[in-house]
Amino acid sequence: MTAIVLLLALGITLVLLEVIVPGGVLGVLGVLAMLGGCVLAFFDLGAQGGWIATVAAIGALGMSLFIEFKVLPRTRWGKKLFLDRAIEGASHEKPAEDVVVGKTGEAVTTMAPSGYVVVEGKRYEAVSQSGLIAKGTAVRVVGVNNFHLIVAQL
Repeated sequence: MTAIVLLLALGITLVLLEVIVPGGVLGVLGVLAMLGGCVLAFFDLGAQGGWIATVAAIGALGMSLFIEFKVLPRTRWGKKLFLDRAIEGASHEKPAEDVVVGKTGEAVTTMAPSGYVVVEGKRYEAVSQSGLIAKGTAVRVVGVNNFHLIVAQL
């Protein structure tokens, strides 16, 4: 009986620690420990005892997760563990909107086929649509693709 209780308690504890130490390992170990406790209950206590242990384990786990996700985030300690707002930003800002399409600029580096262009006083990374473009050549922006402009020689 002691082994059953210990396995169920260990399983619930490991599943709860999964939130603090993400990665899935503690959660999987916790579920396996709980399953082991339930199987052991079926062997030691029979079918009725096994079902009682299984229902008790599921109920305790549900209550623990409710407390962890509904009550804990409202506490002072829990506010340090959980994010309360979305993270906004990007690792690389978009070079331009479609408003630069059709505008002319100048290649500030040799484009073979990528390089840099200046359009309306701003420097952008660009890809040549028509192959090699020499430095100082006038170009027209024909499109925007992810993080660079697509240009063609005038």
